Amino acid sequence: MDNQTAMTNKYEEKAAKTRSGFGMLFCTLLLFLVSALGIVFGGILLDRNSIPLGVVLLVGGILLVCAAAIMCGGFKVLNPNEAAVLTLFGKYYGTIKKDGFYWVNPFCACINPGNSRTVTTNSNGMTITAGGGGKISLKTMTLNNEKQTVNDERGNPIIIDTVVIWRVVDTTKAVFNVQNYRTFLSIQCDSATRSIARRYPYDLMEENDVAEKTLRGSSQEIADMLREDLQKRVAEAGLEILEVRIRQLSYAPEIAAQMLQRQQAEAVVAARKKIVEGAVGMVEMALEQLKEDGVVSLDEERKAQMVSNLLVVLCGSKDAQPIVNSGSIY
Repeated sequence: MDNQTAMTNKYEEKAAKTRSGFGMLFCTLLLFLVSALGIVFGGILLDRNSIPLGVVLLVGGILLVCAAAIMCGGFKVLNPNEAAVLTLFGKYYGTIKKDGFYWVNPFCACINPGNSRTVTTNSNGMTITAGGGGKISLKTMTLNNEKQTVNDERGNPIIIDTVVIWRVVDTTKAVFNVQNYRTFLSIQCDSATRSIARRYPYDLMEENDVAEKTLRGSSQEIADMLREDLQKRVAEAGLEILEVRIRQLSYAPEIAAQMLQRQQAEAVVAARKKIVEGAVGMVEMALEQLKEDGVVSLDEERKAQMVSNLLVVLCGSKDAQPIVNSGSIY
């Protein structure tokens, strides 16, 4: 495993050998001027039958034009927060990370697999991946991971949508360790989301589980754990995960109606429980007040009947209809 890791990370980021772009631009323009003069004077000498010198000037001018044209391929312009990873004949040449105007070996190629695009033809259904060249952005970027259906700890299907804030910190790892670091990040984000989501339930099922973490109740803690897990997965690609946010979290449509009924039932039970607790307290207070004030003396049977009547009135979902008793209670 260590040998495999060493083979994967054998390239370390280093600065490429560069020259000032403005100085080399002056030299290139000077070469074009000299080559043009050589071609012109060579043609004039050929017309005057000075063949050897004319041929030398003409061939020299043509060679200088070719050299100047080749030199034009070495100019690189980098904007702030951009980097260029260069290879020379298949070998890693170096990285330019500072903004400015540079000239490098014109045979160096600037590669960026993160710019590769997939083209699908409609005729035969073939999928072609075109390799992309260019500069690597070092800016903070956002990955909007599409909605995906995963199962929570209890096996309930849920829909989760995450947003990842990330950036490239090691250009050599991003270019050489993975095929396409953007696609690699997206796939690893899906995998990390499924791995974290299956460890926790969507919501609490019982009131005595208040200490248990849930996807809905502990969304920030779950997002932090998702960021740590995703960071471990994409470290080999030279990426840094700055933040992960859970943008949407809900039950899947196939069980959303049943879960809504369960939540409504729990709300009704909780409300009834509060009503009963309050009614019992009010009945106790009424009996104590009647006893202390000596308003009426009730035996156990009459107390039970009074308690029953009060509970019916206080716990009933509809207004009670009063009945006036004009006779004796005995």
